[in-house]
Amino acid sequence: MSAAFEKVAILGLGLIGSSISHAIRKYGGAKTISGHAKSVETLRIAREIGLADSFHDNPADAVKGADLVILCAPVGACGALAAAISSAIRPGAIVTDVGSVKGAIIKDVGPHVPQHAHFIPGHPIAGTEQSGPRSGFAELFENRWCILTPLSGNPVEKIAALEEFWTGFGSKVERMEPGHHDLVLAMTSHLPHLIAYTSVVAAADLEEVTQSEIIKFSAGGFRDLTRIAASDPTMWRDVFLNNREAVLELLGRFSEELSVLQKAIRWGDGETLFNLFSRAREVRRGIIAAGQDTAAPNFGRDPTHKA
Repeated sequence: MSAAFEKVAILGLGLIGSSISHAIRKYGGAKTISGHAKSVETLRIAREIGLADSFHDNPADAVKGADLVILCAPVGACGALAAAISSAIRPGAIVTDVGSVKGAIIKDVGPHVPQHAHFIPGHPIAGTEQSGPRSGFAELFENRWCILTPLSGNPVEKIAALEEFWTGFGSKVERMEPGHHDLVLAMTSHLPHLIAYTSVVAAADLEEVTQSEIIKFSAGGFRDLTRIAASDPTMWRDVFLNNREAVLELLGRFSEELSVLQKAIRWGDGETLFNLFSRAREVRRGIIAAGQDTAAPNFGRDPTHKA
């Protein structure tokens, strides 16, 4: 990929921000990178591993001269961050983000983006349970979706330039209406995380089972829940607070399905259980057919890998 942008400012150097930096180094997309992080320690590590060409305590200094600004902070922090950089955004620049909630981002960030710039919200659907500047890697976005939720008035050439930026990292880009994005992600990401957090805490609070037994006898299902539950608490706190309507809607539907399952187990209704499990298995097969996972044993994990 050629250098689509002269200068990219990455504001937030955790998993996603550091991965964007690594991806630019590997695949191109920008000639220079400026970086900002709120944490002094994060900036120190970012300097040590060379995540940017320049590092800035003040986000406005990082943004000066950038033709692409990427907000990689937690959703709840993006409004204040946008306000802090507003006066430094150059004419014609694209401002985007990586948050998994779009309605709140548009409400909080949009008013601070000057008329001479272009706010195009985005969300790369990629991540791991790791966080921090050392957690990033260039291949994070390969064969993953990146959803853009353009606003009315966004120039087509600016949207195309941002799409090219993400496809250059191996991502597949789709455009979506912000409200629809938030409902889809509430189902595919936010609700599963909520279930994982709740299940792990419930198991840890179970008085009849010791903590050591939970860890010692963790089978694949519980082990995978703990992996999801290891995600960044700050990020996920902000996700649930800023996408509460969609999450609560789907949590209500989930509760209804859970009640059906509870009754089936209580009354020995094997047919209902079998039908529900069969429907769920078909969804899993559809995910594999769509290339979003592998049918290899153990989810393709190396059985010799301990983690």
